[in-house]
Amino acid sequence: MTPADFDPVRIRKDFPTLDQMVNGKPLTYLDNAATSQKPRAVLDAIDSYYEQDNANVHRGIHELSRRATISYEDARGKVAGWINAPDPSECIWTRGTTEAINLVAASWGLDNVGEGDEILISVMEHHSNIVPWQILASRTGATLRYIEIDDEGRLVLDDLDTLLTERTRVVAISHVSNSLGTINPVKRIAEAAHAVGAVVMVDGAQGAVHTRVDVQELGCDFYAFSGHKMCGPTGIGVLWGRKELLDAMSPFQGGGEMIHIVGRDESSWAAVPHKFEAGTPNIAGAIGLGAAVDYLSDIGIEHIETHEREIMAYAMEKLSAVPGIRIYGPKSLDEHSAVISFTMGDAHPHDISTILDSDGVAVRAGHHCAQLVMKHFGVSATARASFYLYSTKEDVDRLVEGLGQVAAIFG
Repeated sequence: MTPADFDPVRIRKDFPTLDQMVNGKPLTYLDNAATSQKPRAVLDAIDSYYEQDNANVHRGIHELSRRATISYEDARGKVAGWINAPDPSECIWTRGTTEAINLVAASWGLDNVGEGDEILISVMEHHSNIVPWQILASRTGATLRYIEIDDEGRLVLDDLDTLLTERTRVVAISHVSNSLGTINPVKRIAEAAHAVGAVVMVDGAQGAVHTRVDVQELGCDFYAFSGHKMCGPTGIGVLWGRKELLDAMSPFQGGGEMIHIVGRDESSWAAVPHKFEAGTPNIAGAIGLGAAVDYLSDIGIEHIETHEREIMAYAMEKLSAVPGIRIYGPKSLDEHSAVISFTMGDAHPHDISTILDSDGVAVRAGHHCAQLVMKHFGVSATARASFYLYSTKEDVDRLVEGLGQVAAIFG
């Protein structure tokens, strides 16, 4: 596809959910940071597995198992290509970004972090990239340290060299903030972390969706993302890790599929990635995510980025003119991905969302699992509009019209 061929109106026709009325109005879906809609190609891939190839993977020699295994492992190769992983075996299927981070915190962390060590995260993080490290710190006696954010919601990195010490074992950072849309300089942080011998865990739940990801170029050690935010099914995600780290790590769970030999008193483990994939996996989810990668690859992530940047520029201009609005996050679109968080005067974000929903406009309201961000800005919650490849300027216009009703009601 060329840039001239990119047409969000045509793309919308691939997504059945978008073709409906809500409260008597055409649906305007602006909650993509929470979850994306699914194209027909993904729904068909899932249906095809259950209708034609429904069998467990790896364990059978009959035809259905063979076909299911091929599709399942082909999907692993597709997600490896999406992030330019050196080897598909470095990509582990998880239930999502949250489980992937917990896997690293438990499996790598318990073996490598001890009393007096330090874990560096940021105030910007989603709770999924805070709580697992708090649990690890409480179990090991390690100390949590934080990178602060400025008034535009950007990381304050002036004192990064001070925050990183010889005791720093891991740096866990988001690629793109789910609550602010801030795009973080992961490569710079990774280089500084490696200089003191720390490993780098990247929460890519919003990164792998909106921008081209090259884990080798970023220089991180672990990268996690979720299928449901990038047109794939719920309940499936990916943890990429450097092979040498994964090989040295203990299993996260025990059970079938992840073993090599089981004896009465001890067992040995299967090779990576199967060492971390105990039990029957989400086969349909993996196949569906593979289909999502195919779909997005055919469109081109570079075209999606360009489109989202145009929508963001239009949205920022239109929303800035709304009376009483306060927008959170970087002003520069070079640092701001496809998320706009805002408040409006005395209107609670839940009220904003309710009024918009009555007009068929779906946005998110709350703390977005980022309570430290809310505390930093002195608010309990924000409303959040988030965009994707099928978002249009008409969606923005309907959002602005709905906010006009909010202004009329709350004065």
